[in-house]
Amino acid sequence: MKYYYAPGTIALAPHIALEMSGVSYQAIAIDLKAGQQRSAEYLAVNPLGRVPALLTDQGIITEAPAILNYLDNLQNNRHSPLVHPNPMSAYFRALIDSFNSFLSSTVHVAHAHLWRAERWASGQLAKDEMARKVPQNMIDYFNIIENDLLIGPWVHGEQMTSSDLCLFVITRWLPADGVDPRQFSHIYSHYQRMLEIIEVKNLVTGLYK
Repeated sequence: MKYYYAPGTIALAPHIALEMSGVSYQAIAIDLKAGQQRSAEYLAVNPLGRVPALLTDQGIITEAPAILNYLDNLQNNRHSPLVHPNPMSAYFRALIDSFNSFLSSTVHVAHAHLWRAERWASGQLAKDEMARKVPQNMIDYFNIIENDLLIGPWVHGEQMTSSDLCLFVITRWLPADGVDPRQFSHIYSHYQRMLEIIEVKNLVTGLYK
């Protein structure tokens, strides 16, 4: 398999999952600042010109939640700490998909209004207004996670899942969005727990600075 990623992106979540799974893969960095995502070569991989993308022997998978689901279902991934020890119920699978979809379609988009406002507006005044809203929007969404969605110690309770990887990555973005993650006590404890696991396992976060 080939995994296409870029520093500072949600690609970190599936990248950690790949490392935890023990599957063999080649990591290929895409330089977003240089515009490599718009090259003909990469657009043949992902026509949206975004990361992540995973090239498998069956074809290409894009979008972080889809790649995470694929890795969950790999036969040789069953001993990963991300996989439930018993057959995963349809309800538990739906909980994971629901949380990851919320992060992907809502929280990630709110974050992107500061960094990629040109996707939604061309005028500078509109871009500036979107940027000013980002800290409060992120605080509002993280309050929902803190008070309603994070069960503890992991997102969905006693078992680590891909939801924990996604939450870890987006929590990592908060300081750059002008938000102090320490104001969310449960989320910040979760973040510290994830850091401990990543440091012990010597995972790939150094590639995403």
